[in-house]
Amino acid sequence: MRLTASRKSFGSKPGGSKWVGRKWRPRLATVVVAILILVMALPLVGLFFFRLYENQLIRQTEAELIAQGAAIAAIYAQEVRDAGIAGEKLGAPMPGANGGASRSGDQGRNIDRDRSVDRDRSIDPDRGIDPGYRPIEPELDLASDYVLATRPAGTPATADPAFAAIGARLSGILDATQKTTLAGFRLLDPRGVVIAGRDEIGQSLAGVEEVRTALAGRYASALRLRIPNQPAPPLYSVSRGTKVRVFVALPVAVGGQVAGVVYVSRTPNNIVKHLYGERGKVTLAAIAILGGTLLIGLVFLRTVSRPIYALIDRTQRIAAGERDAIRPLDHHGTREMAELSAAFLDMAEKLQARSDSIQTFATHVSHELKSPLTAIQGAAELLRDSGSAMDDDERRRFSNNIVTDAGRLNLLVRRLLDLARAENLAPRGESTSVGAALALLPAETRLAVEVEAGGDLALRISAENAAIVLANLIDNSARHGATLVSITVASAGGMASVLVGDDGAGISPSNRARIFEPFFTTRRETGGTGMGLGIVLALLKAHDGMIRLVDSARGTRFEIVLPVA
Repeated sequence: MRLTASRKSFGSKPGGSKWVGRKWRPRLATVVVAILILVMALPLVGLFFFRLYENQLIRQTEAELIAQGAAIAAIYAQEVRDAGIAGEKLGAPMPGANGGASRSGDQGRNIDRDRSVDRDRSIDPDRGIDPGYRPIEPELDLASDYVLATRPAGTPATADPAFAAIGARLSGILDATQKTTLAGFRLLDPRGVVIAGRDEIGQSLAGVEEVRTALAGRYASALRLRIPNQPAPPLYSVSRGTKVRVFVALPVAVGGQVAGVVYVSRTPNNIVKHLYGERGKVTLAAIAILGGTLLIGLVFLRTVSRPIYALIDRTQRIAAGERDAIRPLDHHGTREMAELSAAFLDMAEKLQARSDSIQTFATHVSHELKSPLTAIQGAAELLRDSGSAMDDDERRRFSNNIVTDAGRLNLLVRRLLDLARAENLAPRGESTSVGAALALLPAETRLAVEVEAGGDLALRISAENAAIVLANLIDNSARHGATLVSITVASAGGMASVLVGDDGAGISPSNRARIFEPFFTTRRETGGTGMGLGIVLALLKAHDGMIRLVDSARGTRFEIVLPVA
């Protein structure tokens, strides 16, 4: 049941791997394009974060209007004092014992709310501010404050002649100041009638909310929709700051009473308008962003995407059996991609070599098994068909042939099992020495074995497997007429070199290149299987070792390389 469920979760398609899941997965190119689009969109998304900067511009504008209004208020207050205006001609008393001004907001924050307590706190001596100072902090917030409608028009009214005379004297100052600051100034008497301020002189603004608050002795500011006198830029809709105007109303205090109101307004600076004015540079920046994004895409395509698709094509060709496809890619792009390609091609070469080895091995096995089986079958058929006509000597000879060939088959099967175990051996981290491995071998009566040096050096191989290696080499030496086997062990750089030499007949030059081939033997008639050195090589490879035939003045010499424990 588990296998069935696992197979259901995977699908296959022609030319593809059956382990590719059916779940939808985006292509690499799709992911790259999405990332590049996001990178290009980030500067555009950043336009919406200009609101934070624009709010700072609103606060800056309000602070500037407060400063300008305070200067005009001081001049106006001095004019009122010099004119001797007092008493009933002045307006409402200033709230708070210290005459401090309070600020109220717009519709959302109750424009008539008294904040004298906050103002008292702002002049606390503990904060290091002289009690004689009455600072007014800008508090407009573009994000939270409501933007009021366009300022209502004034209504006709008549100003007190004394205040009108003061307004006439200050009109020149207001006009000169406006030309520099670009702010609109309106100077109101205690009843809210404009006494200075261009074309609105003689009109009452007492009905305007922030003016009404200032006439009551409290500071007031508001954001209002402005009446545009020029076309809005194309990016107008991105920001609210392009269509608002800041209004500030400061009460003028004389003798603890409201002597009038300085009503100041100005459109704040706007970053969007600034960008529109610098549209040439903005266009160049956009081109640079687009060019940079395309460059990133091109680099990614050349260094990542194209090598991956080339490797995918190469894997499909290799899977289809195309041997010429096992070669390096034309372009790797990055070091990691080169390493991945090299690892894959190395794996493909090893799998191909293993496939060829299995095919050759199967051919040899079938040949080696076929010969004794044929001999056994022939002898058995002769014994069956001849019956009583065959004498005892012939019957005994054919029976011996059957026994001999059956024994060879049994030996071949056992050697094949030994080779299979050696090729699939998993090292267990054991270690041994040449001396300990030789102690496991039975006494060899045909020749002497001497360890000339390094018999106690620990090698990273189990004693049992080391004994199998040495037993095969010693047996080969004995079968080739040797009387003495010498073993020398030395180590260098974490690896051990084991030299196993004998004084036998040696190996002919024509056979030296084939001695490690499976089933290659020059002793077939005497029962040789040609698998001993193959088993030795497989065992050593399983332990990260190697064996090779080295030149020798006499006999045969092998060099075994193994890690040192």
